Amino acid sequence: MTENITKKAFVSNSTESSRMFRRDWMEALSKVHFSVPLFLYVPLVSLCLWNAPRTWVSAGLFWGGLFAWTFVEYVLHRFVFHWTPPGKIGARIHFIFHGVHHDYPNDRLRLVMPPSVSIPLAIIFFSFFNALLGAPTVYPFFAGFVTGYLFYDTMHYAMHHLNWKNPLWQRLKQHHMLHHYQHSDKGFGVSNPLWDYVFNTTFRLKKH
Repeated sequence: MTENITKKAFVSNSTESSRMFRRDWMEALSKVHFSVPLFLYVPLVSLCLWNAPRTWVSAGLFWGGLFAWTFVEYVLHRFVFHWTPPGKIGARIHFIFHGVHHDYPNDRLRLVMPPSVSIPLAIIFFSFFNALLGAPTVYPFFAGFVTGYLFYDTMHYAMHHLNWKNPLWQRLKQHHMLHHYQHSDKGFGVSNPLWDYVFNTTFRLKKH
């Protein structure tokens, strides 16, 4: 059990998509099959690794990029996706970015980030890391960063649609489901709960 639980009502548990936009092209850009990020970014990861120096330093940078993603994942989820700007327009913006997922948590076409959002973000992050690290150092780091993103996206989809029996998996899924259905102000780590422990936004569970 958890302490001080406030149950959250949700609009739908259907796997079908709700309409968000009047214009068909905008509606299409908001939906994506869960496999699309893999087709887009596995080649990018491969290209980055191909251009990376074959050294132990590159291996360390890859893992550093992977670790950096876990922090970015937490920050984006907590401070961007769960931020609601003031007014009706702000509420609409929040709904488009993340609120729709909480209202329709099993919508099968809105469980991974659409390319219309992920591609601009990838360009921004690569530009920042490139300015910070320079080439070719940036390539293994960015490969690890994007690999972390792919783990996040595929795990998020699996948490809502698969029911594996592995204890670690079940614990990760429980962490995310508590965020959805009981405490949306906690549990911002999806691929792992590390930063929730660091910043005290995890769930306190009582053992019977």
